[in-house]
Amino acid sequence: MSNPRPSPIAGRWYPDNPKQLADTVDGYINAATLPDLDGEVVGVMAPHAGLIYSGPVAGYAFAALQGIEPEVVAVVSPMHHPYNQPLLTTSHSDYATPLGLVPVDHQNLGILNDKLKAEADIQLSPISNDPEHSLEIELPFLQRVFPKGFRLIPVMVRDQTRRIARALGLALASVLQSRSGILVASTDLSHFFPQSVAEGLDTEILRRIESFNPNMLFEAEEQGKGYACGHAALAAVLWAAKSLGADQTKVLHYATSGDISGDRSQVVGYASAVITRPKPDGPPI
Repeated sequence: MSNPRPSPIAGRWYPDNPKQLADTVDGYINAATLPDLDGEVVGVMAPHAGLIYSGPVAGYAFAALQGIEPEVVAVVSPMHHPYNQPLLTTSHSDYATPLGLVPVDHQNLGILNDKLKAEADIQLSPISNDPEHSLEIELPFLQRVFPKGFRLIPVMVRDQTRRIARALGLALASVLQSRSGILVASTDLSHFFPQSVAEGLDTEILRRIESFNPNMLFEAEEQGKGYACGHAALAAVLWAAKSLGADQTKVLHYATSGDISGDRSQVVGYASAVITRPKPDGPPI
């Protein structure tokens, strides 16, 4: 039975007019200038503020996905709202955006949930009509970059601990092992520091992201050396990508809200990154 999740942020965080939204997202993707990517793309990291602020940075992440045709896309985001459950997903049949419906892959969500219960004694909690923006804001980009469609595995992380993140990452890798899939980690960086302070904190967290060591993200948070509001979501994606053979994370672009607003007294940091694995050897000649 169709039961789409209505968007709580269309018309506020991004345009609710389909043509305007498509043109805006396409503009961000087309404006991105990417470095040479030697490997096969396994996943990306993208920010999740309103499009006017983070869209130009997010465009780099989704530009790196052009030409790929995945069956499924797992989007892992933080849950900013006060739910009690450690890991959440949607109970709806689809996510609705002005660009159409994104079907939720409930079959693979069920497999993911079974693996989490069996291996870590945790489970996904389905919720309806959630207000979370950080997962939804990535969907118009995915709809434009994957025009043939895809099935969505949505996971929102409330309990941002190592144990939860690692268990989620390993379970996601197991689900995607034999499937054509892409991972998306949704996170912003430091929040509400002066620009000069934010740049120092964000430089350190980006260095740790490129080290491809998920534990270093938690250490940065614990030691106050760098921040990412979705650090556990990102760590889960890094653990999943490692299990799928990825060996490199490359930061593609960085900016702050102050670069858009001109107010650099309290800014939010945004970055995009791509995760790759070595390309498989070609057939023997």
